[in-house]
Amino acid sequence: MGLMLYNSLSNQIEEFVPINGNKVNMYVCGPTVYNYIHIGNARPVIFYDMLKNYLKFLGYDVTYASNITDVDDKIINKALEENKSEKEIAKFYEDAYFDAVKKVGSFKPDLIPHATDYIGEMISFISELIEKGYAYEVDGDVFFRVNKIKDYGCLSNQVSEDLEQGARVNVNSKKENPLDFSLWKNTDVGIKWDSPFGAGRPGWHTECVVMNHKLFNGMIDIHGGGMDLKFPHHENEIAQCEALYNNHLAKYWIHVGRLDLSGAKMSKSLGNCIYVKDINTTKEGMILRCLILFAPYRSIISYSEELKAQYEKEYDKWQRAYKQALYELQYRGVDIKDIDDSYINSFKEYMNQDLNVQNVLTLITNIIKEINTTLRAKNYERLAIVVNTLMTIFNVLGINLFINPMTDEQLDVYKKWNDARINKDFDSADVFRNKLVEWKIL
Repeated sequence: MGLMLYNSLSNQIEEFVPINGNKVNMYVCGPTVYNYIHIGNARPVIFYDMLKNYLKFLGYDVTYASNITDVDDKIINKALEENKSEKEIAKFYEDAYFDAVKKVGSFKPDLIPHATDYIGEMISFISELIEKGYAYEVDGDVFFRVNKIKDYGCLSNQVSEDLEQGARVNVNSKKENPLDFSLWKNTDVGIKWDSPFGAGRPGWHTECVVMNHKLFNGMIDIHGGGMDLKFPHHENEIAQCEALYNNHLAKYWIHVGRLDLSGAKMSKSLGNCIYVKDINTTKEGMILRCLILFAPYRSIISYSEELKAQYEKEYDKWQRAYKQALYELQYRGVDIKDIDDSYINSFKEYMNQDLNVQNVLTLITNIIKEINTTLRAKNYERLAIVVNTLMTIFNVLGINLFINPMTDEQLDVYKKWNDARINKDFDSADVFRNKLVEWKIL
């Protein structure tokens, strides 16, 4: 059995079979760049980076796209508040976002489409929806006719009648139906573009559909995002794709749970945020990555200082064991090249069970134990294999222990320290040891 993933569209775990052989196209909804991201926003950044790594580890050819929403009411309001252009605001917070991506050990996606680069395509898309009767224009605003989509609610697992009841709280008198959503917003405030419907800007739900289609020209394998995007954003993406392309946009829909702060939803508007920019060290960023990675990805994480301390303790153990093993292997001149297939097979078995990272964490604990016992037993050939196996797994998870091999100078002092100890020249050993402590080798 291959990789099994929970598909939000079918509400069940399914075997992952790409649409086109070995090729995997994955799109994840990216940030609206009007503010810094908090550690809850970092959860999808970390999870989908790891998922891409694992798919590549399995041998798939992966193209990972994640967009930048650089036109939105929040950006416009921020620009007015700071007396800057929307472009300046979007650029500043996009740069800050990718700084945060790096801090948590993730890489930039392969493709980073910006909404403002696809306005022409969005206007054409909306025009086609109007032409085919799926959308209607009222006083320069354009709305999508939800009742034209028979299985609307298929992703959020809700029926239209229930959705309509909830939607009546925010009734817009221009709409034919409370559930109808905006494709084009008529505006005279902030950045806008000319269109057949009047000056305005596109609706958020349309942006991702158009960029997806432009990048991949058809149905994709995986569409991802946070659980909070399932409705209405992803539901509305599916509706538009059904209207024009007769598909659900993606074969597999994958959603990650929230990260709460001490049991409360983390929200910029509530002011209860821990921002990624305030993470001081690369180690802290890696501890956050571990805290997020080793939680079941569909569950809510309740972040606390106690939970952080728990993962810091684990990380310190890993770092300590790897450091001792690496330097001892370097001192002994043992090559680190082979891996233990039984450990790797267990890793794949657990990951293939809908990314069962809890079992992977137990596996890592067992590998660390073997590193320590093998080091004590001075079985250096086996040690090299176990160390390389650990780093192979960590590379997939994106976990960096920030331990570099010794330089030639450091290795020379390390050898002299060991020789002095063997010869019971403790005064010289202390001198060499102090130097190694200063370099943080010991």
